[in-house]
Amino acid sequence: MHATWYFDFISPYSYLQLQRVHAWRSRFDIEPVPIAFGAVLNQLGSVGPAETPGKREFVYRGVQWQAERSAIPLRFPPAHPFNPLAALRLCIAAGSTWAAVDAIFAHLWREGRSGSSSAELTAVGKTLGVADVEAAVGNEEVKLKLRTNTDAAIAAGVFGVPTLRIGGELFWGNDASDMVEDWLADPQRFASAEYRRLATLPIGLQRRR
Repeated sequence: MHATWYFDFISPYSYLQLQRVHAWRSRFDIEPVPIAFGAVLNQLGSVGPAETPGKREFVYRGVQWQAERSAIPLRFPPAHPFNPLAALRLCIAAGSTWAAVDAIFAHLWREGRSGSSSAELTAVGKTLGVADVEAAVGNEEVKLKLRTNTDAAIAAGVFGVPTLRIGGELFWGNDASDMVEDWLADPQRFASAEYRRLATLPIGLQRRR
């Protein structure tokens, strides 16, 4: 069984779910796919949770609480939201391997370091065998790969990160991890009449924009 894990380094929920993803990897194959969450939001005409006053503060508190509750080491980067493009491109330049995913997430979310520029990612880049991080993140093929990843994710129905795509199902967010477990135990778990009804539930009211 093959699955795809779409993520962005800007997302603390992606970092929080990483531990569960590694546990799932012992049971089935998962491909990590870095995507630009901002481009997804632009496509949907939406904003991220950290872009809404009040919600931003609650999200940060909730992330810290989840990390403490799950005993996951976490320290927020110096500023958030931050520009994740350099980190995403470095990951791709390093082959989008799990080693690259782990190292960059650790740099940003475990050690709480900046990662908005190639200079800020130089040290982690060297550990991944990328000697010239500036050249790597500026490489046109690397940039194209990130755009291709993002476009393919949008085409697959991805609207947020992290998203696990498995068996034709999309599971969005760290809080959907238990849903993944239920689906793995019973792939027909969400195929009942009530779940099918929810998939076609009419919209009763739309706000004017």
